[in-house]
Amino acid sequence: MPNPPLTICGVSIKPGSTENLEIELPKLYNLPASISVQVIRGRRKGPVLFISAALHGDELNGIEIIRRLKRLAILRKLRGTLILVPVVNVYGLNTLSRYLPDRRDLNRSFPGSPKGSLAARIAKLFFDEIVRKSDYGIDLHTGAIHRSNLPQIRTNINNDATLRLAKAFEAPVILHSELRDGSLRAVAQEEGVPILLYEAGEALRFDEMSIKIGVKGVVNVLKALEMLPSNVKRRYRNPLIFKQSSWLRAPESGMLRTVRALGDTVKKGDVIAFIDEPLGERSFELRSAFDGVIIGKSQIPLVQEGDAVFHIARSDNLEAAEERIGYFQEDALERSDIHGLHEEFPIE
Repeated sequence: MPNPPLTICGVSIKPGSTENLEIELPKLYNLPASISVQVIRGRRKGPVLFISAALHGDELNGIEIIRRLKRLAILRKLRGTLILVPVVNVYGLNTLSRYLPDRRDLNRSFPGSPKGSLAARIAKLFFDEIVRKSDYGIDLHTGAIHRSNLPQIRTNINNDATLRLAKAFEAPVILHSELRDGSLRAVAQEEGVPILLYEAGEALRFDEMSIKIGVKGVVNVLKALEMLPSNVKRRYRNPLIFKQSSWLRAPESGMLRTVRALGDTVKKGDVIAFIDEPLGERSFELRSAFDGVIIGKSQIPLVQEGDAVFHIARSDNLEAAEERIGYFQEDALERSDIHGLHEEFPIE
């Protein structure tokens, strides 16, 4: 009995023949191979501030922060210029990857080169067209894959200008962060463009509290730079400032069972988690090496020996730290409207 005809993608393939086919897949978010930029210019003169997101393609919170920000009616009162870049690494976003197709980290490729790698060429374009034409910048990030960060601003706390803006942002935590070679923040500082780095939430996930704090934080910075009118009656929230932090690593491999969460204060020797043998009976304790606040943690239960599990910022006053963190978390939860800032800043 002969083989019957077979139809794939509208092509009838006869018995005994060979066809080369292409199966068309859905478009990936309809993203073209270009960086989309929105420039908002006020009528009156003022600073130029850029806000960028998705420098790492799998870090999505910043995209939503910018989407909500540009819908706020208060931007009609803008002085100066606001440059919004929701997705810098469009290639990484298309593949849900932190990196570019050449496996390079865009945030280690600045200032870039027009004749270099793909990462170097993108870095060069972004730096020349956006960063060098700005007076300030806010770069929006999340934790890496399977890691979540408590909302925090990372900056050089020894720089008075960036520390002032970091406090104005009003994230729960300000963490002193040294500059890294090839990073956007390091090269921009050399060019005289101070940048705040906002870290909040987890890669490939939306975190509502992180998004709300991020939108409000950007508005706060715009007010501090006198790019938006300031409400002198509003409450000010003093962030916790930490000079040192370190990652607590897994002493054994196994299944991670956490007993402490982001934002929790811990004392030296406190049990933070257990690492259980998946097929055995043994369980290992993971204890804090010093007093501090958990500002980052692994979100995946599988850990290998040596994996970074908890990021802890050192603190000499746990009682004050706990009170301050609780205040920020309660304040974020109180903003229960759809866009987080609806009542204070109406949407257009």
